[in-house]
Amino acid sequence: MQVGRGHIPNIDWGNWLILIAGGFLVTAAANCFNEIIEKDLDKLMSRTKDRPMPAGRMTTGQGLILGVFMAFLGTWLLGKLNLETGLLSVFSILLYAFAYTPLKRKSPIAVFVGAIPGALPPLIGYLAAFGSLKAEMFHEIDYYIAGILFLIQFVWQFPHFWAIAWVLDDDYKKAGFRLLPTKKRDKTTALLTFLSTLILIPVSLLPTIYGFGGYYIAGLSLIAGLIFSWLAFKLLMNRELIDAKKVMFCSFFYIPAVQLGLLLNFIAK
Repeated sequence: MQVGRGHIPNIDWGNWLILIAGGFLVTAAANCFNEIIEKDLDKLMSRTKDRPMPAGRMTTGQGLILGVFMAFLGTWLLGKLNLETGLLSVFSILLYAFAYTPLKRKSPIAVFVGAIPGALPPLIGYLAAFGSLKAEMFHEIDYYIAGILFLIQFVWQFPHFWAIAWVLDDDYKKAGFRLLPTKKRDKTTALLTFLSTLILIPVSLLPTIYGFGGYYIAGLSLIAGLIFSWLAFKLLMNRELIDAKKVMFCSFFYIPAVQLGLLLNFIAK
C-alpha cells in the first residue's frame, strides 16, 4: 500500500490501519482453517504438534467459529477499502485453505498453488492504496507495478518453500506431505531450487526496466539475487542440510530487503 501511495501526496492512516487489521485477520483465518483440516496430521509433526488444536487447547468447533469470524471481519474491513481488495481476500482464503492445504499430501504442485495466495498481499496492498481499479489516479503503469509486485513475491516463494521443505522433509514425511519437486532431497530438487533463484534475478529487475524503480533498487535486487543464487548453487553441488538452511535463511531476508528498497525508492521520489 505504501508503494502505491508513492503516487499520492497524503497517506490516509485510517485506511492503512484497516489494511493492516484486515490483512492480519484474513491471514489468521486461512491459517485457522488450515489447522482445522490438518489437526490430526499436525499431531504427527514435531513443528506443529504444540499448535492449539493438535495439542487439545482448542476444539475444532471453537476453531471453526473463530476462523469464520476472522474471515468475515477481515474481508469486510478490506472490502471497505474497495471491492477488488475484498474479493482478493476471499480468493486468498479459499485457495490457501481448500486447495493448497489438501494438495500438500497429494502432489508437489501444492507449492505452485500455495505461491498464489502467498503472493497476493503486496498486490492487495497496492490495490488498497487507490480505492478502486477504476480510480482516477490509477493509470496504466499501475497495472504493471501491481503485477510486478505480485510476480516478485510469487517467484521468490519457490526457492523459499523448497528450502524449507528440504530442511523439514523428515518431519513432513510423518504427515505424508509432498512439497519437494521430486519428493526427495536429490539433485533435481536442488537444481530446480537453483534455477528458481536465477529466474528471480531478472524478475526483481522489472521495476527498473519498467521505470518505476531506480538504479539503487536494481543494485540491491541484483546483489541479493546473486547471493541467493550462490547459496542455492552450493546446495546443488553439496546437497547438504546445512546448505539448505542457508538458502532458507537467505530467503527470509531477501523479500523484506527488496520490498523495503522499493518502498524507500518511492518515498525518495
